[in-house]
Amino acid sequence: MSSAAGGHVKQPVARKAVAVDSDVKERNRKRLRRLEGQIRGIEKMVDDNRYCADIMTQIAAAHEALRAVGRELMRNQIKHCATSAINAGGKRADGMYDELVEMLYKAAR
Repeated sequence: MSSAAGGHVKQPVARKAVAVDSDVKERNRKRLRRLEGQIRGIEKMVDDNRYCADIMTQIAAAHEALRAVGRELMRNQIKHCATSAINAGGKRADGMYDELVEMLYKAAR
């Protein structure tokens, strides 16, 4: 993939979670399917020239639903991936501390 400046954008490495609780995964899948419906509804509202404040209310609801998925993923990251890396110690633990700080920073924006 190229950037607008002609350089290359580094693609993230696909990594697997150490573990994902099956009930958490199913809850997130349901939330994401519901969110997909919300987004389609927002698109229809825009197409139908609905009142801007009503559209913004739906956008806020969709945003909060996405944050709920992120919260579950962060909890899973800490419970499984971070715990495993920190227990391993050394560079793996140091890398996980940096990753957690970055995740928290992004979530706080």
